[in-house]
Amino acid sequence: MKVVLLTDVDKLGSLGSVVNVANGYARNFLLPRQFALPATDANLKQAEKERTLRLKRDNKQKTSAGELAQKIQAVSCTIAMQVGENDRLFGSVTAIDIAKSLADEGIEIDKRSILLEEPLKALGIYDVPVKLHTDVTATLKVWVVAKN
Repeated sequence: MKVVLLTDVDKLGSLGSVVNVANGYARNFLLPRQFALPATDANLKQAEKERTLRLKRDNKQKTSAGELAQKIQAVSCTIAMQVGENDRLFGSVTAIDIAKSLADEGIEIDKRSILLEEPLKALGIYDVPVKLHTDVTATLKVWVVAKN
C-alpha cells in the first residue's frame, strides 16, 4: 500500500515522502496514529504543496542563520573570571556565560546551540562552534581573561 507520510517515521521516511508499506502496517500503525494518509491524488497534491512550503521556509531560515553566522564570526567574546594560583580559574566558563556575553554584544543565541564539549577551565583563547542551523555552524572566538 502506498502512503504519504505526515511526520518523520524512523527507518521509513521523512515528512511528505511517498512510501510503499505492507497493508497491515499501514492499516494498524500508520493510519490510526495519523502518521500517514493513503496515497490518493488529492493527498499527493497536498503533500507536494507542504513540501514546497517547507523547502521555502527552510531556505529562509538557512539564509538568516548564515547572516547570523557572519555576525558571530566578526565578534569575539571576552569573559573575565577570577583566578587563583598558577592562573587557575575559580569555576569554569560554560555555554550560559558565553550566551550572556553574546547578548551583551547584541546577539541573542540559545545556550543549547553553543557546542562546548566541556566547560573552559583555563585562561586562553578558544574557538567555540555555534550550531545555528542543520547546515550552518559558526566559529566564535572566546577570550578567557583574568578579572582584576
